[in-house]
Amino acid sequence: MTDTRRKNSDTITAGPARAPARAMLRATGFEDEDFAKPIIGLVNTWSTVTPCNMHLDKLAEPARQAIRDAGGVPADFNTVVVSDGISMGTQGMKASLISREVIADSIELAVRGHSLDGVMVIVGCDKTIPAAAMALARMDVPGCILYGGTIMPGRRGDQDLSIQDVFEAVGAHACGSIDDNELDAVEKAACPGAGACGGQFTANTMAMILTMMGLSPMGANDIPAPHPDKPAAAARCGQLAVELARSGTRPRQFITPASLENAAIAASASGGSTNAILHVAAIAAEAGVPFSIETFDTVSSTAPVITDLKPGGRFLAHHMFLAGGTRLFAQRLVEGECLNDVPTVSGRSLFEECALAEESAGQRVIHTVANPVKPDGGFRILSGDMAPDGSVLKLSGHSRTHFTGSARVFECEDDAFAAVENNQIQAGDVIIIRNEGPKGGPGMREMLAVTAALVGQGLGEDVALITDGRFSGASKGFVIGHVAPEAAAGGPIGLIQDGDTIKIDVAARRIDVEADLDARRVTHTPAPPRRMGGVFDKYARLVASASRGAVTHEGPLPASTSSHPNTPETGSKQEIFA
Repeated sequence: MTDTRRKNSDTITAGPARAPARAMLRATGFEDEDFAKPIIGLVNTWSTVTPCNMHLDKLAEPARQAIRDAGGVPADFNTVVVSDGISMGTQGMKASLISREVIADSIELAVRGHSLDGVMVIVGCDKTIPAAAMALARMDVPGCILYGGTIMPGRRGDQDLSIQDVFEAVGAHACGSIDDNELDAVEKAACPGAGACGGQFTANTMAMILTMMGLSPMGANDIPAPHPDKPAAAARCGQLAVELARSGTRPRQFITPASLENAAIAASASGGSTNAILHVAAIAAEAGVPFSIETFDTVSSTAPVITDLKPGGRFLAHHMFLAGGTRLFAQRLVEGECLNDVPTVSGRSLFEECALAEESAGQRVIHTVANPVKPDGGFRILSGDMAPDGSVLKLSGHSRTHFTGSARVFECEDDAFAAVENNQIQAGDVIIIRNEGPKGGPGMREMLAVTAALVGQGLGEDVALITDGRFSGASKGFVIGHVAPEAAAGGPIGLIQDGDTIKIDVAARRIDVEADLDARRVTHTPAPPRRMGGVFDKYARLVASASRGAVTHEGPLPASTSSHPNTPETGSKQEIFA
């Protein structure tokens, strides 16, 4: 044990005092030579509860072997997943966003608790993806992330299906447009096997973002879940995790103002999920990089939507993979002078990766900046009377720029869904769903059940929906979420009354109400906090505004006062793996 090399895991493996730790590690298979190697945490979000994650155990073995072949030692950990598609529309959906924090926290605890040298995270369902990036940003331990891939399209007759079609079928069934047999047929055909929801919903949006930020190697996340090339992508990520640990290349070298802007551009130009705004803000907060959600508004005016992807378009993520994938998408943005060149975990810059793009002949999924699918990007950040700290409007799923209507106020999502299901919503209504924010929910539920039911009833273009909750990436229609401050934090959305005239002006970026909200505030009695016990109450006490990413802590300590999680007790950075 006289080797003078210093690495983070020497904290648990080097010196006479660490004999007990080495004894425990020997029981897991460590040999003498392994104590000199970098220990790489292989964190998996595998679960059999959801198709998004049910295959991830099969990706662990090639990653594990690649870590060994590259001269590292893999150490496996698991963490949780909450399936948005399964919990949608139920009280269980309140656990979804909270799970993002739990996943990030659990990765941090496993990696810091065992003084690991690097980490590879295998992710699937929506919140596991930003959680992995948040953990890497928070710890600043070398590592990379692999997305398990999209599900293949479901098929009914000559129609491709996704989970979006099932939710919309529920609305069509409620208004009598389809019968029980048709609903059953759509349900049984939509999800053919492993992989995350197939449109440019939250999972595929965030997977693309991690590639554009440089935290995932280009092309790896595009490969669909059942594709025979996916294990090789897992092996490549395992190899990269060792290389990054040996070189000392850290996540905050990738998470920069330039890469965060790329993330916003990618989400906007792909017609992606509004959840990206919440998650990118959270990743920035974890890395200590200043970031404003207004960035999404700014880039939407310069980078148009260039993909024809669901929920607003025609195609699914599998079709984009066949067309040329994220590499071709990014190259189109480079050609339009929309992107920043940034480093990536592959060792090549983003522009170098894009230069390798290959376009499939005759593809119709990925357009050019000069000939876009929509002339503007996918988002607008609105403020005004109802949202002094901002709110998020998704542009890619509708064509309206103004809306004036009468408020229909609901104190929770369940009441609003019941009204939709009972055909009590009419064209011209502005549906207000409040007390569903990060603090008030608690947990900031997604409203896909409501938005899809409205589309299924043919009301997607004829009503507006405003909430301090959020929307699924599969949501479409004239929907505005993330209203801040939320009702539970004293936001004006809590003062709106049935019948108030609500005016939405996209060009002016405002939501206003014809009412004296100041006068109402004097006599207003806020709703009492919703107590759910356990982690839900703890989250409600800690969580910040959606405009700050709904994070639950203050961000990284100043460099002068922090004890870096990957700094050896003795020795300089240059001595690591010397």
